[in-house]
Amino acid sequence: MIRYFKEDTSFSLKDKRLINKWLQEISRQRGYKIGELNYIFCSDPYLLAINKQFLDHDYETDIITFDNSDDYELETGHKGVSADIYISVDTVRVNAKAYGEGFDREMHRVIVHGLLHLIGYDDVTEWKQRRMRAAENRALKLLDTMRTGE
Repeated sequence: MIRYFKEDTSFSLKDKRLINKWLQEISRQRGYKIGELNYIFCSDPYLLAINKQFLDHDYETDIITFDNSDDYELETGHKGVSADIYISVDTVRVNAKAYGEGFDREMHRVIVHGLLHLIGYDDVTEWKQRRMRAAENRALKLLDTMRTGE
């Protein structure tokens, strides 16, 4: 189940059904099943407070993922993903401008970025960052294909 929430923002994600199908397909292609994914869209101050409280980091970020997948696998016996994924709408908006992307496109990139972390992608080294970016780009291309039905 994929659910969307908002805290300290008026943002509301468009095309939730399509986004759900897209995320399910990405997971399926990599041999995972989605248990419970909660996307929480929020403001910079809200996410900064979480970053400080839970990760002891005193800086803004676009996304924080709390992975609960081990609990899901224990309960179901399936290779799956479950998480609470916090996304700062403010930072996504700033990054979209900085990268010359549309806001929706950058939001979709961040949404899939969180899922890719859960299914084994990392971005701690330059090589892994390139690998993550390539996976994000493939996922965005899949979304475009699903949207147009081609």
